[in-house]
Amino acid sequence: MSNPLVPEFAVSDWLASKRFYCDMLGFDCLYERPEEGFCYLSLGGAEIMLDQIGIGRTFDNGHAPQSYPFGKGLNVQIEVDTIEPMVRKLKQADIALFLEPEDKWYRKNDGKVGNRQFVVADPDGYLLRFCQSLGSRKI
Repeated sequence: MSNPLVPEFAVSDWLASKRFYCDMLGFDCLYERPEEGFCYLSLGGAEIMLDQIGIGRTFDNGHAPQSYPFGKGLNVQIEVDTIEPMVRKLKQADIALFLEPEDKWYRKNDGKVGNRQFVVADPDGYLLRFCQSLGSRKI
């Protein structure tokens, strides 16, 4: 819990979301507050919080998600050592990928950085882009 930026996703069923993140994607649950429908998860250096809508504190007044998919216009990039085990596990569980694995190179100043990446939607539709570094090269 040392990350200066930790997103908190408002979810419809925190236990289902926790199972998805932990069992399918390999996150660890650092702690939880079941009475609030809350858990704090970690994968490598990435950290996220899950908070069930309507239990504990919910940021409402027009800020709570109203319908699936939640988090429209947002995708969260999470760097991992390798994406292959995640992709394999998701496919074995018949969970559709939003974006199939691809190698993508992005311009950065006078060079390019490469990612092997895929995107999956969590149970509430939040888009998660997992990537592994392919290194960098000069243009």
